[in-house]
Amino acid sequence: MKIALISEHASPLAIAGGVDSGGQNIYVANVARQLVRLGHEVDVFTRCDRSLLPLVSRFENIRVINVPAGPPVQLPKEQLLPHMDAFADFMTGFMKQEAKPYDIVHANFFMSGLVGLRIKDALGVPLVTTFHALGRVRRLHQGESDGFPDTRFDIEDELVKRSDSVIAECPQDENDLIHLYDADPARIDLVPCGFDRAEFHPLDKAAARERLGWPQDRFIVLQLGRMVPRKGVDNVVRALGLCHAEHGETAELYVAGGNSDEANEIATPEIGRLRGVARECGIEEHVHFVGRHGRNELKHFYNAADVFVTTPWYEPFGITPLEAMACGRPVIGADVGGIRYSVAHGETGLLVPPKDPSALAAALATLKRDSALAGRMGAAGLARANAMFTWSSVAQALAQVYARVSGDEGQSAQRVAMGGAAR
Repeated sequence: MKIALISEHASPLAIAGGVDSGGQNIYVANVARQLVRLGHEVDVFTRCDRSLLPLVSRFENIRVINVPAGPPVQLPKEQLLPHMDAFADFMTGFMKQEAKPYDIVHANFFMSGLVGLRIKDALGVPLVTTFHALGRVRRLHQGESDGFPDTRFDIEDELVKRSDSVIAECPQDENDLIHLYDADPARIDLVPCGFDRAEFHPLDKAAARERLGWPQDRFIVLQLGRMVPRKGVDNVVRALGLCHAEHGETAELYVAGGNSDEANEIATPEIGRLRGVARECGIEEHVHFVGRHGRNELKHFYNAADVFVTTPWYEPFGITPLEAMACGRPVIGADVGGIRYSVAHGETGLLVPPKDPSALAAALATLKRDSALAGRMGAAGLARANAMFTWSSVAQALAQVYARVSGDEGQSAQRVAMGGAAR
C-alpha cells in the first residue's frame, strides 16, 4: 500500500524531549520505519517549522514532506489550528499530483485528523485516526491552563464519527472514546505503542554509569521525557525528598529532557521550577538535570538506573516505560492511562496514584531495600515488553487495519507474511 501519515506538529526528524516533541514524534518515526520494512510505501506530512528545510526530506526510504502552512518557525501546537486549512490545501494538491494514488491516510492528533477529513472528502481516501491525546481528557486534568479552544471537541467528535477506524492505544483510551465521545466500539482498533529491540536492550549497568559519569555506589532513579508540568516531575522530586526524610533511604534522581542538550533554565523554564522544588525539599544536591539526548544515547541512561519513574497526571500511552522495561529496569508509574496497561503492578514494577509523593516515596524505598525484587521485576518487564510491545508488531497490526478499511486485506496479509519471513 501507499500510506500517508499526517503529524502536523510532531516531525519524525525532531529530537524528542522538548515541550512539543515526545511520544508522537517517536510513534510516527517508528511506525513509518516498520511499515516500509513490511514492503509499504510511506510518506509523512508534517508542518515546515524552519525556513531552510527542503520541501522533501528523507530517512530510511521514507519521504518527509515539510508542508508550508503558517510561518516557517517553531510554534506551540496550541497555535497551529488556524494553519490547518493551508496544510490541507497543500496536501490535497500534492496527493493529486502523485503518479501513484494513496491507499490510506493515517492522521496523528486531532489537527492532523481535521486535515485527513478534508482529504477524505476531496479524494475519497480512507482515514485512520490516532488521537494520542483526547481534548476532553486534557481539559479534565489541565482546566484553564489548556490552551486549545473548545472547537477541538467538535473536531474530535466529527473524527470519531467519520474516521474509518479510530486507533485506541490502550484500554483506557478505548473507554474514553466510548464514554466521552460516544464512539462505536466496532470501529475502534486497539493498537498499542512500542519500542525497537535494536534500539533498547539490556546493557551492563556499571559500564553504562561509567560512560555517563554517574556514581557506581548510589541508588539511581531516572526520569526521562518532556519537561512540562503534566508529566509530574515535581512529584518525583518531592517523593525523593520524602524517601530521604521519612524512610531514611538516600537516592540520586537524574532528569533527562528539555529544549537544549545542556540543562538550561532559559531554554526550559520548567527546569528552574523543578530546581526550586528540590531546594524546598532540601535535596538539591541529589537532583541532577542532564538535558536532552539523542535516541542513540537513551539506552545508556535506562541501563545506568536502578529504577525508572514516570508519574504524569494522565497519559494516553507513554512510551518511556516500555523503553525502560526493554532495558530490564523495573518501572514505578502513575496508575493512569497507558501506564496502567504496560506496567503489570507487582510483576514488572509498581503503580502509584499520580500527584501522591508519599506513595511514590514508599515504592522507591521498597525497591531500594529489596534489590532481588527489583531484579525480578526488571526481568519480567523485559519479557513483557518483547512479548507485547515491539514496533514491528504495532506496524503489522496497523497494516491489517489499513488493509481492512481500504479493502486490501488479501494483499496485506501476503506482505506481512513476506516481511516476517524476511526478518
